[in-house]
Amino acid sequence: MIHTKHCIRVRYGETDPMKYVYYGNYAEYFEVARVELFRSIGMAYSDIEHRGIWLPVSEYKIKYLKPALYDEILEIHTYIKKIPSVRIEFEYEIFNSKGEKITQAQTTLFFMDAEKQKICRCPDFLTELMLPYFKS
Repeated sequence: MIHTKHCIRVRYGETDPMKYVYYGNYAEYFEVARVELFRSIGMAYSDIEHRGIWLPVSEYKIKYLKPALYDEILEIHTYIKKIPSVRIEFEYEIFNSKGEKITQAQTTLFFMDAEKQKICRCPDFLTELMLPYFKS
């Protein structure tokens, strides 16, 4: 399993009139967390794209447990719990500054050959970076 943590401070422009994070901004938080997960295992997201692989989102599921608030520091935990094939599944948990879990979510992305515009398997260069995290 791959597990990373990334912190984000809620900016004023990300909130609604109640100073709660507007629900649409969570997708961006998860994108930041995914990019940082790839960076932590040794591959910048831009490098994946430069190698001709795109990762479009095909599914997004979220459960809001408590609101995230303006100026609060959020800790996003990101998980890959199984070795990807043509899809890669991410799970997320967001904790507020009190350590309370306030959100949980999942996204599924698929690998696409950018040139051919066709779905493909997880490229070997990514599989090789991920495999050590799944060995006992």
